[in-house]
Amino acid sequence: MRESNFDPRAEKFLRKLPKKHGGQIGRKIEELLENPYPPDMQRLHGYPALRVDSGEYRIIYQVTDKWIFVLIVGKRNDSAVYKELRKRFG
Repeated sequence: MRESNFDPRAEKFLRKLPKKHGGQIGRKIEELLENPYPPDMQRLHGYPALRVDSGEYRIIYQVTDKWIFVLIVGKRNDSAVYKELRKRFG
């Protein structure tokens, strides 16, 4: 089974969330460890990353044979997630 790894900024964002929302996102990430390509997953055009939604939040991640690397976690209704993605991948 894969293991999860977090970008420090994503981890910091998760620590600041209310316990209910953090738990919801944590469960979604655990599901991704079992199946990194769920039906609600979308590939991000022009970026080597995938995205899924968990309630009000969006999770941007990458998959390898051994890891799920969580790059960004942010609000779905906020364009900051994609601004951060553009910063990282140009």
